Amino acid sequence: MRRLVLAVALASALISTATLAHEDKHDEAKSKEKSPDATLVKPQSSETEGSVTVEGKRVDYKAVAGTLVLHGSGDKEHEPTVSMFYTAYFKKGVPAGQRPITFIYNGGPGSATVWLHMGAFGPKRVVTSDDSHTPAAPYGLVNNDYSLLDASDLVFIDAPGAGFSRLIADDPDKDKRDEQMKDRKKAIYGVDGDGHAFAQFITQFLSKYGRWNSPKYLFGESYGTTRSAVVANILENEDSVDLNGVVLLSQILSFDTSIDGPEFNPGVDLPYVLALPTFAATAYYHHQLPQPPAALEPFLKEVEQYAMGDYAQALMQGAALDTARKQAVAEKLHQYTGLPVDYLLKANLRVTGGMFEHELQASTDTTTGRLDSRFAGPSLDPLSKASEYDPQSSAISSAYVAAFNDYVRKQLKFGQDMRYRLFADIDHWDFAHKAPGVDGEALQSSTNVMPDLAMAMKTNPDLKVFLNGGYYDLATPYFAAEYEMNHLPIPDSLRKNISTQWYPSGHMVYAHQDSLKQLHDNVAKFIQSTDNVK
Repeated sequence: MRRLVLAVALASALISTATLAHEDKHDEAKSKEKSPDATLVKPQSSETEGSVTVEGKRVDYKAVAGTLVLHGSGDKEHEPTVSMFYTAYFKKGVPAGQRPITFIYNGGPGSATVWLHMGAFGPKRVVTSDDSHTPAAPYGLVNNDYSLLDASDLVFIDAPGAGFSRLIADDPDKDKRDEQMKDRKKAIYGVDGDGHAFAQFITQFLSKYGRWNSPKYLFGESYGTTRSAVVANILENEDSVDLNGVVLLSQILSFDTSIDGPEFNPGVDLPYVLALPTFAATAYYHHQLPQPPAALEPFLKEVEQYAMGDYAQALMQGAALDTARKQAVAEKLHQYTGLPVDYLLKANLRVTGGMFEHELQASTDTTTGRLDSRFAGPSLDPLSKASEYDPQSSAISSAYVAAFNDYVRKQLKFGQDMRYRLFADIDHWDFAHKAPGVDGEALQSSTNVMPDLAMAMKTNPDLKVFLNGGYYDLATPYFAAEYEMNHLPIPDSLRKNISTQWYPSGHMVYAHQDSLKQLHDNVAKFIQSTDNVK
C-alpha cells in the first residue's frame, strides 16, 4: 500500500512538472509571438523615376512611395504609434535649399489623399466627366498638364488609418495589442492628436530628406484646412518651423458655420446666412431661378448683401418676426433659391444643406450634389426630407480609387500585398480642441481653429495664407470661408498676408478642368512670390 501511495505521489509530481513545463513553454512561445503589426514598425520605400510636362515644360523627377514611423512622446518616445504612407516627388537637378516643398493632404477627417494626388497636382491625372457620372472602367490616366511639380516638390500624405497608413499596435500579447489599439485611436483620431501626428511626420520628413532649409508650404483641402491651421501653429510654436505659406482649399475652420446639421444647434442662424449665396449659385447653374440673372458673380454679390442684411436680421428675430415680414423674406428667398414660398415658410426660413439638395430639383425626383452642386442624380427616396447620398461622390469615386490602385502598384512599385483604404475605420472622431492660449484643460465644445491660424500668423508675421474655394460647394460654402477669414483674430497689419480666389467649380475645384488650370496657375504664382529664393 505504501509503495502504491509513493507511486501515485511520484506520478502526480511528474504530471505537475510536465504541466508546468508545458505552461512555461506556452508562455514563452506566447511572449515571442509575432505581432501582425511587426512589419509596420520599420519604414518602407520604393523609388522610381518619371517625367511630367506641365503647361508645355518638361519636369524630370524622382518619386518615393513609402512610410515613416511616428513614435510616442515622453517616456514612450521609442514606442511606434503610426506608420504614415506618403508619395513624394522631387524635381531632379535642383539644390534642396533652392526648391520649395509642399505637404499635401485631403480631409475627411480620416481620408486618403488620393483626390489631390490623382485629380489636382500629381504627375498623372485621372480623367472624369465634368458634372456627370463617369462611365465605368477602363478609366483614363493622362499626363497632368497642371501638376504643381513645376513650382514645388510635392509630398502627398495619407491620414493615419487611411490609404496605406496604419496605426501600430505591436505588443506580442493579443490582449495588450487590443488595448494598445484603443489607446492609439483615442490619442490620434481627434483634432489635436491628428494635428500632432502630421506635424511629427513633417519634421521627420525634413530630417530624412534634408529639407530643413527648403521653403515650406502646407496644402490642405476640406478638413485638411482645419488640420492646416492646427499643424501650422504646432510647427511654428512647438517645433520652431517657420512656414512660407499655407494654401487652403474648400475651407472650414469653425464648425459653427457648417450648413450640415445646423438644426441641431438652434439659436445659431449663421450657417443659413452663409450658405445662401451657394444655394443661389446652384439654383442658377440648374436653371431653377424664376428670374435668371445675366451673370453669376454680380448676382452672388447681390445675394451676399441680402444674406448679411435683411435675411440675417429676420432670422435673429426668431419667433418675434412678424407674419408680413416673414412672408416677404420667403418670397425673396424664392427669387434667390428657386425653392417654393410655401416650402420656405414651412421650413421657418431655415433650409439645411441636405434639405436644399433634396428639394431644389424635387419636381423631377432629382437630388443635387453636395460636394459639387453642379452634379445631380436620381433621388433615393423622393419623399425624404433631405438628401440621402451625394451624386458627386458616386460619380467620380470609382475612377479615383481604380486609377490610384493601378498607378501605385504598377508605376510606383508599392503596396503589392496591401489594401488601400479610401477612409480610415473611425468609430469616433474627437472634435474637442484646446485652442492656443487657453489655460488649463478647457476644450471647445465645437471645433474652431481660427485661433490656431491666427496664432501662427502672429508668431510668424511673414506667413502668407492663400484661400481657394468653389461657388458650387455645399459642404464648405465659399461665403462661410470668407466670413471666417474676415473674423480671424489678427491685427489689421496682417490682413495683407491673406489672399482669396473663387472658382466656377465645387468642393474639389480641380474636378472642373478650367478651374484646375486656374488653381495651378494661382498656387504656383503664390509659391513663387513667397519662397524667398533669390
